[in-house]
Amino acid sequence: MKVTEKDVAYVADLANLELTPDESRHMVDDLNSILGHMDQLNRLDTSGVEPLAELVSSFAPAGSEDFSYAQRADEVRPGLTRENALANAPDTDGTCFRVPKVIER
Repeated sequence: MKVTEKDVAYVADLANLELTPDESRHMVDDLNSILGHMDQLNRLDTSGVEPLAELVSSFAPAGSEDFSYAQRADEVRPGLTRENALANAPDTDGTCFRVPKVIER
């Protein structure tokens, strides 16, 4: 599947981006390059490769503390109170954040 300038224009419009024609051409080239690399990866024979559940233990030396932060025990901790979460918000209704509409133009 090739990405076209029409595809880039559509996604840019959804993201509310204004791309110059030169930026649009570069984006088409970059996205098609990425898809080309993905096609190469999809052609690799991985039938003899065991699935991994996680990578940390594959790269951390035995007894290493390098990735200990990623393997800490799950424990319940108190979260932010509503008051603390809203304390520095630029606009609230006292209960929720208020944000401007970005869907309508």
